[in-house]
Amino acid sequence: MFERKARKMINVDPLQTGGKLTEDARKALIEWGDGYSVCDYCLTGRIEEIKNPPVYEFVHEKLPKFIGCDVVRLTTGAREGIFAVMNSLAKKDALVVLDSNAHYSSYLAAERAKLKIVEVPKTDYPEYKILSEKYAEVIENVKSEIVLALVTYPDGNYGNLPDVKRIAKICKNYNIPLLVNAAYSIGRMPVSLKEIGADFIVGSGHKSMASCGPIGVLGMSSEWENIVLRRSEKFKNKEVEMLGCAARGAPLVTLIASFPHVVERVKRWDEEVAKAREFSRRMEEIGFVQLGEKPHNHDLMAFHAEKLYEMSKKAKKGRFFLYQELSKRGIHGIKPGLTRFFKVSTYGLTWDEVYYVAGAFSEIVGNGIN
Repeated sequence: MFERKARKMINVDPLQTGGKLTEDARKALIEWGDGYSVCDYCLTGRIEEIKNPPVYEFVHEKLPKFIGCDVVRLTTGAREGIFAVMNSLAKKDALVVLDSNAHYSSYLAAERAKLKIVEVPKTDYPEYKILSEKYAEVIENVKSEIVLALVTYPDGNYGNLPDVKRIAKICKNYNIPLLVNAAYSIGRMPVSLKEIGADFIVGSGHKSMASCGPIGVLGMSSEWENIVLRRSEKFKNKEVEMLGCAARGAPLVTLIASFPHVVERVKRWDEEVAKAREFSRRMEEIGFVQLGEKPHNHDLMAFHAEKLYEMSKKAKKGRFFLYQELSKRGIHGIKPGLTRFFKVSTYGLTWDEVYYVAGAFSEIVGNGIN
């Protein structure tokens, strides 16, 4: 029997804090964990048409309302949703505009769709922000056809939240569709495609919607449905970009089971931001630099900790000392070997846990390491 010891610890890994399963999801995982258990109930060859478990209601009613869009499909991850959009819009020698904080998978999706890439630059250390006006500058300077722009909201490096509404207006002025990569926002904070004014949005069930994953959501306005969700010529009820059926099985049912909890928790987003800001303040009090925008507006935070880096040079365990010291204190989530630059998330932590984790860093710096 494999045991995941980290589950018993305070987890500050940004990849995992928003993906922790609810108790309802754990029950669903056991009930529907068999390989094709969900597909047993598929009568039409379309996963999103299944009535029991309630996939149809989830995909056609609840999710569109939750993320403010007309059409939703489930994918095997946010990156697959990004690729589906890019591939359906791709043309020979065409370009996609990406923010330079974009996840690596956005670049790979563009490459796989044979799109050329042009980057919107970020500002310098320590904020690394994506400024909306830079989208206009990049678009103006590009001579080739641009079929899509993408903005990461927030990015997975610093937790910055660009002005997506302004970026959407800029893209509309140039008649360029905009895709919002909301892998770290849908399920954590209120997000609406219609309020943003963009064309597409993707989210991550296993990063931010309390699903076992891998699973993602792809939302779009109705004008793009026939393009992105075009049907196969041979198999008339199958959507080409979804390869017929995308996410299914345990990831799907855990996503559905956790959904009521997810809907409620996004209502408490202001408190999550408050916890992140307090954590950041305490970390900076001990000499660390919080990277990204300030005041910070997301639970994902990055820090530059020169003190820890200098300590690692003298520690017996070298650059692995921080991981060991945090583990001793019941804290998990910072990758082994990182000391100078690292990311954390306070999402879902209690206030006492926020204080405890910040205090652990203070204790480690104060005590020194042999």
